[in-house]
Amino acid sequence: MKAFFEGIQYLFVNILFAPLDFLRSLELKSWFAANTINWIFMIICASAMVYWIKQLKVFEENGTENQDTTAHSFLK
Repeated sequence: MKAFFEGIQYLFVNILFAPLDFLRSLELKSWFAANTINWIFMIICASAMVYWIKQLKVFEENGTENQDTTAHSFLK
């Protein structure tokens, strides 16, 4: 049983966390390069928010948005 848990430890510490260890060592050289994953996620979230707001505006202009407070049965 001990070998099983040591195998899990080896998998996570030496294989799966290797890219994160690289980013941690890269931070000493360039903060922006080390945070590329964060920048990518922020760009994805910002573009999704812009798309969502545009879709809300399209439905509002078409008049297909149901703003009645009884639109859901639990609000009655």
